This record gives sequence, structure tokens and C-alpha cells, in this order.
Amino acid sequence: MTRTRPLHLALLAALGLIAGFVLTSVLVMRGSAALVPPLSLAAALVLIAVVLLFMARPVRRAAAGERRIDPFYATRVVVLAQSSAIAGAVLAGGSAGILLFLLTRAVVSVGSTLTAAGTVVAAIALVAAALVVEHWCSLPPDDPTEETAP
Repeated sequence: MTRTRPLHLALLAALGLIAGFVLTSVLVMRGSAALVPPLSLAAALVLIAVVLLFMARPVRRAAAGERRIDPFYATRVVVLAQSSAIAGAVLAGGSAGILLFLLTRAVVSVGSTLTAAGTVVAAIALVAAALVVEHWCSLPPDDPTEETAP
């Protein structure tokens, strides 16, 4: 498996930012309430990041050669890490778009702004945890001379 590329995550975050800003703007122009991510979303993202790190600990030990684990478990952890990185990037961008919209208003609601900012931070923490887990789950090369061979 290939690692998640930071450029792809940045592009997804940019798309999320645009989508969050435009969607919130359209809703407000139509007379609806602005989108505000709930505080429970930020808490759930942090919880997912912590669970992901705990799930990757046995894989990290196996990659270091301390013990063996089921390869399907390791594959599931890596796939979960990649999907968490992608989802976290989109949610970080979308929440940043909502935050940007809220900050451009004449009257700024402190509660909504803090909730959106908390969601941005939690989503970035999820992306960071997912990238760390991907690094933990990578195996060292079997033969060091194999990489230098033409």
C-alpha cells in the first residue's frame, strides 16, 4: 500500500473549505440558519484519533519485530488510518470554511465560532494521528542492500 500523500490531503481540505463556505453562504442567503458543527463532532474526532492510536500499537510492535500479529488486522488498521486521514482533511476544510464564513459576518457569535474552531483543531488532530499510524504500520526493508541495488 502507498502512504497517503500530503498534497492529496491539502487538496481535499481546500475542497472542503470551499464547500463549507459556499454551502453556509447559500443557506444563510435563503434565510436558513448557518451550519455550525456540534461540539460532539469535535469530541468524536478526538476519540477516533485516540482509538486509532491504540489500535496501531500492536502493529507498531510487530513492525519492530517484537511479536507477530494477524496481517489482516494490520491491513485493517492501515486502511482505517488512510480513511481517517481523508475524512479528517475534508472535515477540517469544511469546518474551516464554516469558521471563515462566521468570522466574515458583522456580528460574530462567539459560541458558534469556538465550536467551529474546535472542530477544525480536532479534525487536524485526527489527520495527524492517522499519518502517525500509517508511519507506525510501515515495515522496514527486509534486505538493506536490496534498496541500493539498481
